Amino acid sequence: MSILYDEGQQAIATESRRVLEARVSKDELLPLLEMTGRYHEGFWNTAKEQGWTALALPEQYGGLALGLVELGLIAHQAGRTLSGAPFLTSGFGCAKAIELYGSDEQKARWLPGLASGEIVGAVAFASGSDPLPAYPAIRFADGRISGRAAGVTGGLVADIAVVYAMGALGPLLVVAELSDVERSAIGSFDNSRCYAHLGFTDIPAQPLAIDGAAREAALHILALQAVITAHEQTGGAEAMMEIARDYALTRRAFGQVIGAFQSVKHRIAELYGLVELARANCIHAASREGAPDFIVAAASARLSATEAYDTAARDGIQIHGGIGVTWEAGLHLHMRRARSLAIEQGNGLFWEDILVDCLTGEAA
Repeated sequence: MSILYDEGQQAIATESRRVLEARVSKDELLPLLEMTGRYHEGFWNTAKEQGWTALALPEQYGGLALGLVELGLIAHQAGRTLSGAPFLTSGFGCAKAIELYGSDEQKARWLPGLASGEIVGAVAFASGSDPLPAYPAIRFADGRISGRAAGVTGGLVADIAVVYAMGALGPLLVVAELSDVERSAIGSFDNSRCYAHLGFTDIPAQPLAIDGAAREAALHILALQAVITAHEQTGGAEAMMEIARDYALTRRAFGQVIGAFQSVKHRIAELYGLVELARANCIHAASREGAPDFIVAAASARLSATEAYDTAARDGIQIHGGIGVTWEAGLHLHMRRARSLAIEQGNGLFWEDILVDCLTGEAA
């Protein structure tokens, strides 16, 4: 596709931005940093009300049958406004795993609830620092799983999870309800992400139909989530760039606005370049869903968006000087979110390895 959005897609971006800017505020997000297991209910209720949870799912299960491009547009605006809940991404990953690899019975059971947002989904692949281990620590036998999934985004409040587990014949994906799962909250500097370790002890689980290619299927789900996360990172980077620009055009020092100084104006120009590169990579990756080079495109989007958000959060605060690090200014919300998103769906080292493996294979 073109790297330009069409009229309908631009309308989605404009309307979602309008709604989120009206309903999500810094004053509502700051208290969440001091609470564990709480998220911004206003954002999540808005996502359900607007149909964003159903955007990229089939119509027969209550979805809107749009795609990754449109959901990415919503995620971009969510990133701009620092959405206080991770479920738009985690629920999408869980739903896509069931849509792509689940049985008709599993789809009928779970997808309508995930599409409406009444069921909160999570993706539990990591057993340690590796987001996709060759030998998962969670074991599946006789229709039940046991083990520990580490650092699950949204794990504190999710209703179901798609889990990467080890069966008798190798890795597989299973879907499990989380009502009886032991949840250990992870206190973080971005508590609205609701991170948790999930302890499975003989929990019933249903295998998805992977046909012996569980790791490839899991990587595809991670890549889908990574593209959505990259859009969210790009939105956050864009917001921080604009905040820094506006401040530099009003704050005065030595008789002129600080934006007139080369050290400031050049830094903002560099941020603009990083944001636009990330945006182009995100659009390209979203448009390549289902194509042979999708994983490569997703890795590229993920890496460029992480660099853009990290740099924008750091430089934006520095341009503000002392006021940039105050609680009331709220710029630290972007710094916290930049660091949180940088490790969800696999960190930069993981995606660099994936990218190198893919490109090495093509070169060979």
